[in-house]
Amino acid sequence: MPHSIHWKSLAAVLILLPLARPASAQPAAQGTNPSFLRPVADIPLPGPAVRFDYQSLDAENGRLYLAHMNADHLVVFDTARQQVVANLSGFPRVHGVLAVPQLHRVYASATGAHQVVVVDTSSLKTIAQAGPVNYPDGLAYAPHQHRVFISDEHGGVDAVMDAASNRMLASIQLGGGAGNTVYDPGSDQILVAVHKVNKLVAIDPARMQIVAHYALPGIEDPHGIALDTAHRLAFIAGEGNHTLALFDLAQRKLVATYPVGDDPDVLAFDPGLQLLYVSAESGIVTIFHETHHRLQQVDSFTLPLAHTVSVDPKTHRVYLPLENLHGTAVLRILVPGDTQASKP
Repeated sequence: MPHSIHWKSLAAVLILLPLARPASAQPAAQGTNPSFLRPVADIPLPGPAVRFDYQSLDAENGRLYLAHMNADHLVVFDTARQQVVANLSGFPRVHGVLAVPQLHRVYASATGAHQVVVVDTSSLKTIAQAGPVNYPDGLAYAPHQHRVFISDEHGGVDAVMDAASNRMLASIQLGGGAGNTVYDPGSDQILVAVHKVNKLVAIDPARMQIVAHYALPGIEDPHGIALDTAHRLAFIAGEGNHTLALFDLAQRKLVATYPVGDDPDVLAFDPGLQLLYVSAESGIVTIFHETHHRLQQVDSFTLPLAHTVSVDPKTHRVYLPLENLHGTAVLRILVPGDTQASKP
């Protein structure tokens, strides 16, 4: 899709998206949604009304994996049928989760056990546990080297695991706390946000060594990362000063910063619509439209404890697990539609 968006045409197309709702789903409650997004459904989630953390969407197979952190469960959600298909136990204080469709594997950081748990996506059975890692958090997969990289937030390292043997290979010292870890296909590198020193670090996944440090002026305690791989951009959330960085990966420099909600955590980017979603621990979700290497805010709204977000690039549906909505854990699903937001 070109950089600019004809918003009325976009809304008309998206309204035609199928919104079939299973019997267990309820219409999303009104009054707590943004004008830019329209509600699809609220899906009750199993387990207690406690904190969620990262999500990983396998759009190829229509599966969304949710880290139900304080319930010690990994929730498996079918995005086509809009229903939970499994609620897997054995993931103490699960933080990060990463689906790798080409391996038929899901990796989850069981922080309470200081391990990475490996799940077969066909059987949904645990097939391996690797560690120890002091405080495993974010996860990334380097496909050419067949290695999983794990943010050790409190240990100040990026740990490396061999995906074939499920053995730990190395711990790469970062010089500060490890924020999120992502794979950049454009450079075939692993990128890590590093707290305290306020840098973005690039790792060569073959040599398992840091090859570059990039300063992030104006960003305090960088943590969440999302990429626009087509346009060679990284979006990096500064937890310490509620600020978002726009980093040009080709030019290797920060080009702009933007205010977001207090304590930003998880980011999700929709490449088809060029929309960036920034969710914060404060419950504030900020939406930006990216065009010509710049961002323009199109909406901001608050939902209770909406600090984690994912988006399906095929349907453009946005997934927000809410830990406690009237006493129940709920997956709120929204989609861009008819909007009063100003045209970017």
